[in-house]
Amino acid sequence: MFRGAMALLAGSLLAAGFGGGARAQSADCAEIQKTLLERKEIVAKVNASSQAKNRMTPAQACSMFTKLQANGATGLKWITANKDWCSIPDSFAEGFKADHTKVTGLRSKICNAAQQQAVMEKRAREQAQNNSGGGLLGGPGLSGSYKLPQGAL
Repeated sequence: MFRGAMALLAGSLLAAGFGGGARAQSADCAEIQKTLLERKEIVAKVNASSQAKNRMTPAQACSMFTKLQANGATGLKWITANKDWCSIPDSFAEGFKADHTKVTGLRSKICNAAQQQAVMEKRAREQAQNNSGGGLLGGPGLSGSYKLPQGAL
């Protein structure tokens, strides 16, 4: 699901082909290119890590999707403000908004998973500290650390 969603996102951004005609009208119309390039780089990192041997942790994925969501919010705000002036096609604006909505949904799921993992790891560490020195079943004799009684026998 994760890989497919990111491939869909990357494909739709590249297929939209933000045209050169919009850039010719005003120097300000080229500003979206920076946002789109940043978005493309973030998506490429996410896709590369999903195919790599060492995948991202949920916390790392949450960070990447937070950046992607922030980028989408910036892009959506710019597109909404400059759509008419820069002659941005409706299909591009709608596609960008749909992608942003998907990223927002994925981000919330991924960040919730990262938060749950952090809570479980914390509980496991606390449980390990509370049971430190314990044996296999929690008793002191099974770990080989059985203490002999002190004093006269």
